Amino acid sequence: MLWIYLAIIGACMGSFINVMAWRLPRKESLIWPGSHCPRCGCGVRWHDNIPVLAWIQLGGRCRDCRTTIPVRYPAVESLSAGLWVSAALAAPTSMGELSSLFNLFAGVVLVSVLLPLVLIDLDHMWLPEPLCRAGLLLGLAFTATAAVSLGWSKGSTLLLDHLLAAAAALIAMEGLSFLAKKLIGQPALGLGDAKLAAMAGAWLGLNGVAMAMTLAIISGAAVGLIGRLAGQLQPRQPFPFGPFIAFGVWGVWLCGSDWWWQHWLNLMGL
Repeated sequence: MLWIYLAIIGACMGSFINVMAWRLPRKESLIWPGSHCPRCGCGVRWHDNIPVLAWIQLGGRCRDCRTTIPVRYPAVESLSAGLWVSAALAAPTSMGELSSLFNLFAGVVLVSVLLPLVLIDLDHMWLPEPLCRAGLLLGLAFTATAAVSLGWSKGSTLLLDHLLAAAAALIAMEGLSFLAKKLIGQPALGLGDAKLAAMAGAWLGLNGVAMAMTLAIISGAAVGLIGRLAGQLQPRQPFPFGPFIAFGVWGVWLCGSDWWWQHWLNLMGL
């Protein structure tokens, strides 16, 4: 029953994430005006805002002007629903051994920040600083809450670890970008990627962010190589790296960094 509730709420959150991904790059309010067709401007009726089902019932078209509604909208709603359900299955270790309810709440907040960042980066190759900053502060807030429940000794160590992870990730990513600019004449990463990495550190700590960035680099390199071989990417052509960072972050949150490190060492034969 919990999974059903999570799927429904996650799909509703996915509908709002679609709004965020459309309006934030255009510097429009997320609240006013209400949901409306971007072509004819007609407001979306409440029953046409039901995630996924309304799109199917409308045949993927605006009720008023019959403009096609991209399939991306129900796809994002479905993806968000699935991610919220996966948060209930997560076994995060970055904030210590805490209640499943705390981990669930933290997980759905984390994924609800990551998903709009992924969509905006895919569309515009831009990671909004306010959203990255909000994600970082939320990560530190959850870490601080966990630290209080763990007591002074363990709690202060946990909070310091996450603060250092955020700072180290930011410095490392900006350093890599600066080095690439010196060596090849263009930054390898955007400043938004560095800020997203800092956010990852706030949520995952030093051990976790190191694994998340490892997963991001491996997956990004694999997709880049496939793109080059398929002729879809030209030499030095930039492509969004934020989705790969988000993939690494969520992968570490789901399984815990120790699980990934153990499997990595086994793969290396160590």
